[in-house]
Amino acid sequence: MHIVIAGGSGFVGNALQERLLKDGHEITILTRNREKITESNLLRAVEWLNPNSKPEKHLKNVDAIVNIAGESLNGFRWTKAKKKRIVESRIRATREIVRIIGALDQMPKVLVNGSAVGYYGMSDEDTFTEESKTHANDFLASVVRKWEEETAQAEKFGIRTVYARLGVVLGKGGALPLMALPYKMGFGGRVGSGNQWVPWVHQDDVAGLFLFAIENESISGPLNVTAPNLVKNNEFSKMIGRVLHRPHWFPVPSIAMKVILGEMSEMLLRGQCVVPEKALQFGYTYQYPKLELALENILR
Repeated sequence: MHIVIAGGSGFVGNALQERLLKDGHEITILTRNREKITESNLLRAVEWLNPNSKPEKHLKNVDAIVNIAGESLNGFRWTKAKKKRIVESRIRATREIVRIIGALDQMPKVLVNGSAVGYYGMSDEDTFTEESKTHANDFLASVVRKWEEETAQAEKFGIRTVYARLGVVLGKGGALPLMALPYKMGFGGRVGSGNQWVPWVHQDDVAGLFLFAIENESISGPLNVTAPNLVKNNEFSKMIGRVLHRPHWFPVPSIAMKVILGEMSEMLLRGQCVVPEKALQFGYTYQYPKLELALENILR
């Protein structure tokens, strides 16, 4: 297949690239800086989101588009400027994807657009599936709703559209190195109460689930990209210590996280139990269904 990826040079995008190339697919990366992409027989780069760039002129026989472009949620604090970039980068990229689809001579069969489990809001008690509705009004939930509303515009072209709601992606990059750092320094422990759910997923399963969504014509709408065996923060943190052979004894108080990270601390102090019901229903086989396997693969 010929698969176009927007945001293909980031943490998740690199894992997806590796999986698709391994399976022999042709990939086109939409990028603002072509020099950052090392092209090959199966991988090429096309400029987008720059003045006068017309990526549709360079896209032929596209089977699928994956959009995971957008400002990272990670950072020291969510300033007003940072929050503005988080929202606007996702809206702008998704609108451009929809425009490109409408301008192509031959439309793709499917759009898999990045989204997030933040859609459901935060809860220590509730369990969320793709059928769950949301009335959350926090920042992350509002971002995801706006993001998915833009994505839905692609449906007017009659193409299958998937909202890939990512959880906490575990890999060599992303959040896990920071989460493991206190343990490596000898003073790891739970964050806040430790009672908050961590909707984790290994980066290899993220790539696998994206490809699964592309290939399975029965999948459309929301798709929870999480592992099937979720745990709460205390167990998650304890497992990091176990894998690294470090003590689990030094809890991080909620007030300290709030002082240091401000509103962004909500990502760590609160969570949600998001079950990948659709992936299981359609028969996806996880490479890393359990946390210990995932952490051993990454941290060892």
